[in-house]
Amino acid sequence: MFAAWTPNADVGLISAHRLIGRRAWYWAALVQAGHPLLHIGEWDVSVRDHDPMIVKAHALWAEHTIDAPMEQWSIGNETYAAALDDPDEALQRVYGVPTAIAFDLEWYATGAPSVIGNGYEQSGVVHGRIDVADRPSLEVVEVPAWRWHRWGDMLGALPLPNARAHTGLRAPFRFPDGTVADWVLTSSGWRSRPMSG
Repeated sequence: MFAAWTPNADVGLISAHRLIGRRAWYWAALVQAGHPLLHIGEWDVSVRDHDPMIVKAHALWAEHTIDAPMEQWSIGNETYAAALDDPDEALQRVYGVPTAIAFDLEWYATGAPSVIGNGYEQSGVVHGRIDVADRPSLEVVEVPAWRWHRWGDMLGALPLPNARAHTGLRAPFRFPDGTVADWVLTSSGWRSRPMSG
């Protein structure tokens, strides 16, 4: 899983892929101030024999490619996202306006990996371009980024620290196994949205 954000927290992105036996999940999001959440979720993809890190489904191509172990990855996709004015819709039926989107990004490590439960995490930066239909291309240059790699059958949602304050930009996901990730963008990057009540 990869996540990146601009230093002023007006743009954030997520690109993630989970292998579950011979099937895979792919999910991604783009948040940008003044625009709807762009949400991508493909929850039943066949794993390719020769390259399990390529995701191909109807109207979707996505890839996480290791260019140099623990140092550099290429992150790409071409698909349609659901544009959601209300991010809560991402936790329900995900009815939104189909919107063409493409990531063409490079992730570079800025630190050594650190052990977390069932895996590791690593700081980095992202360079590249994001294209969205009917918007100017978005170029990102050395924006802060993070990478997580976990393994195991029962992972659950990635635990992030709770946000103390955030920009209002939000990227929630409901996974097929019933787990939920509800992330918000802060000046320190992505954080979990505290449960209300």
